Amino acid sequence: MMRDLLLGSLETALEATRPAGRVERRVLELAPPSAVLAVGKAAGPMLAGLEAAGLRLPGFGVTRYGHGVPLAHYELLEAGHPVPDENSLDAARRALELARNLGSDDHLLVLVSGGGSALWCAPWGLELEELQALNRALLASGAAIGEINAVRKHLSRIKGGRLAQTTRARVTALIVSDVPGDDVSAIASGPTAPDPTTFADALAVLDRYQIEAPAARRHLERGAAGLLLETPKPGDPLFVRVDNEILLANYDLLAAASSFWKERGWQTVILSDRFEGEARELARFHAGLVGSIRAHRVPFEPPLVLLSGGEAAVTVRGNGRGGRNQAFLAWLAAFTGPRGVWALAADSDGIDGNSPAAGAILRPDTLARAAELGLDLREYLERDDSHAFFAELGDAIQTGPTGNNLNDIRVLVVE
Repeated sequence: MMRDLLLGSLETALEATRPAGRVERRVLELAPPSAVLAVGKAAGPMLAGLEAAGLRLPGFGVTRYGHGVPLAHYELLEAGHPVPDENSLDAARRALELARNLGSDDHLLVLVSGGGSALWCAPWGLELEELQALNRALLASGAAIGEINAVRKHLSRIKGGRLAQTTRARVTALIVSDVPGDDVSAIASGPTAPDPTTFADALAVLDRYQIEAPAARRHLERGAAGLLLETPKPGDPLFVRVDNEILLANYDLLAAASSFWKERGWQTVILSDRFEGEARELARFHAGLVGSIRAHRVPFEPPLVLLSGGEAAVTVRGNGRGGRNQAFLAWLAAFTGPRGVWALAADSDGIDGNSPAAGAILRPDTLARAAELGLDLREYLERDDSHAFFAELGDAIQTGPTGNNLNDIRVLVVE
């Protein structure tokens, strides 16, 4: 019963936040666009919303492999994610060309969702192979998404507001946020947004996480020395003709899940939509909160459902399969111990890390069931193999690509 409720809350939240309907309604309220560009894991559904609104514009979209949807009018390319590839280069080249050819009387509609950093790739100062290696190193380093994007923006001709800088047209960006805090400069590395970070900031990220990347370092050092043009900053006059609008965000996902539980008589608390940090430490915090509620009925009175979002990170040290959500649950199992807790954690795009799962379900008897099967949780944690642990127990969740990207959802039931 509880497993069905957890899965039902995830399914309801995903259904309530589908981007196609939001795009369809919003574009009819805008001044008529002249052209469209779409990028990210939600690019297909967002273009479908444009078609549903009856708009047939010049332009195209690009999404991750396997995230394509049938479209009647718009071309939808597929490219590499989270590591860019040749198709990412082609998509960025075509996007910049379309934007460059628009005039001051035109109106460019840009449909942006998470994943765009890899899907639009226009390397500056290094070759694609070097950028691919750098991306892998950053993703495995445990760096926060804002830190990763500071680097990406200063090695690109399209990120960090440079797409908006390329065109003379008025620009409206409708954005599906996958970033804690919904900072438009961070989502897809902010192709139409002012960039508050600098070359020096990007260089500091490489230093902080001890990433070599010689070609990237040389480029960033030149930029920090004032030898290269910085990304456009807040207050730049070009942004007078640019509107960046958040269409959907992680809080919408959590609110929809909360409504599901409330309709079934449960008290709910949304802790935050902007948790960041190591999955292990987020799990420690959530486990401590569950323990306090159980022991002292503080700070909340049980029974209740705790919901949280944001984006965890995993500093990868092993060679297993998993993702931040399955890692969170594995650590939550370790911290809650034999008593355990009912919980679900999933990535709203349907792909958690390098695994085929969106996430997993944790049960109060997870550790006992694991022991019966001879599974040692600590061994799985040591090799960063959380997916294999939950797959062995039959508790991995596979949704396939959802056509959306609103970051993570975590649901804990304290009975």
